Amino acid sequence: MPLYPVKTFESYAFVASQSSTGLPEGWEVRWSNSKNLPYFFNASAKESKWEPPAGSDAEELKKYIARNFTPQTPAGKIRAAHLLVKHRDSRRPSSWKEENITRSKEEAREILEGHEERIKNGKVQLGELATTESDCNSAKKRGDLGFFGKGEMQKEFEEAAFALKPGEVGFENQEEEAKAFR
Repeated sequence: MPLYPVKTFESYAFVASQSSTGLPEGWEVRWSNSKNLPYFFNASAKESKWEPPAGSDAEELKKYIARNFTPQTPAGKIRAAHLLVKHRDSRRPSSWKEENITRSKEEAREILEGHEERIKNGKVQLGELATTESDCNSAKKRGDLGFFGKGEMQKEFEEAAFALKPGEVGFENQEEEAKAFR
């Protein structure tokens, strides 16, 4: 089946049948130029989301995206994900899941070390853990911070993230308590 790209302001959409995309009726895959990621759009419901809609065939969708979308790394930028565990002395000791964070820096570090051990042992993936355990709003995107360049993040985090090789785990920020994964 031929695919016809449809250019929109911030993305490209490829319109195809459900059987070839793995998406339920009415849904299409679009590419966000600003985030350099696929997202899902339903024109009749005027709804978009980052996660595949209910009823999607994950394997077919994965194949479709691999065939039709090639992410490009913007020059001078990297993409990283993280899991943030705040403490009471953090710059802003609140999060999407806890209005007033009261844990100590030591408690935050212990929590983070436990998460790191589980990730390194292969018991859980960062994205899975970030969705429930990260104090950052990026938890909704599995900890993904998207692409960023130098001067766009806190200095310590940026330096550590740029020092990592793709797939490498590292970094502990003294102010907030975070792990970066590139």
